[in-house]
Amino acid sequence: MKALVLEDFGRMTVQERRTPSPTGDEVLIEIVATGICGSDIHGYTGENGRRVPGQIMGHETVGIVAATGPAAECAEFTVGDVVTFNPVVVPAEHVAEFSGREQHCPDKYVIGVAPDVVAAFAQYVTVPARNVVRLRPDMPVEYGALIEPLAVGVHAVRRVGVDHTSTVLVIGGGPIGQSVILAARMAGARDIVVSEPDAGRRALCERLHARTIDPTTGPVPEQVRRLLGGPAAVAIDAVGIEPTVAAALESVQLGAMVCLVGMGAPQFVLPAYRVSTDERSLVGSFTYSAQDFRDAAHWVSGAPPELEELISRQVPLEDGPQAFADLARGDGTAGKVLVRLQPASGT
Repeated sequence: MKALVLEDFGRMTVQERRTPSPTGDEVLIEIVATGICGSDIHGYTGENGRRVPGQIMGHETVGIVAATGPAAECAEFTVGDVVTFNPVVVPAEHVAEFSGREQHCPDKYVIGVAPDVVAAFAQYVTVPARNVVRLRPDMPVEYGALIEPLAVGVHAVRRVGVDHTSTVLVIGGGPIGQSVILAARMAGARDIVVSEPDAGRRALCERLHARTIDPTTGPVPEQVRRLLGGPAAVAIDAVGIEPTVAAALESVQLGAMVCLVGMGAPQFVLPAYRVSTDERSLVGSFTYSAQDFRDAAHWVSGAPPELEELISRQVPLEDGPQAFADLARGDGTAGKVLVRLQPASGT
């Protein structure tokens, strides 16, 4: 099989690798398309220290069941099923203990992050059956690659309790911010405002029925108050650097919650008075629970029309190295880039 390999930081190549075979309760998935995540770009540049040369990355994906292992758990899947997979893998012996909070399991691994696991920028991957989710065959198949980032948004929105009464500030209108918009809409948010400096991304967010502000034109808290008639009920920071966290804390009402889902900086100075004297809370959000992932998959399987807005372009596998290079230099892509790994079945 062919795979897109991080040969070295700043260099991706297409290489031939051995096609895996499913064992035990594994499912062999023939990959159709995989999204390039911001964390993949940071891994490509070497910024985040969470990827290593020689690794096959990729965790936002959709494919077709090609085969199943001999264990009975695989019986629910049939060759040809359209599927995605939850990349957060909890060892079978810990599944019951961490049910509902799988991301907290200290022994978990994440497909696409774990360096020794062949991930979804390869034409075939094997995944434990318990992590595979069947999708509706009549939806546009590439939408399945949007489920994982949407699950990130679903979990972040749930961390701060968004509901039909909520006015929500989203900081950052990139792919994760866009997923947060959709997740907030799923939760019934009353109003959504996005702070994003890039005009193309602002336009995309507006097509997702959010209102937008440009943080380069004035202080974010002031713009939020003018637009909403007061502070936001909650904020979700999809950037995660010192200025954006400070803006989020100053843009929400007293006693409100701010969710940090962006990972733009490993550490920064926290405006402590915005937390203590104003009784605001800062909570983290990392990946999602298995239920968050299933809920995102259910929503995407309905093929809501706004999903088309999230995909800026699709490129063939041989153009994957150039796509990574373009995104790393900030080519202005507003939404998601998918790498198509043309499966042998011709799907």
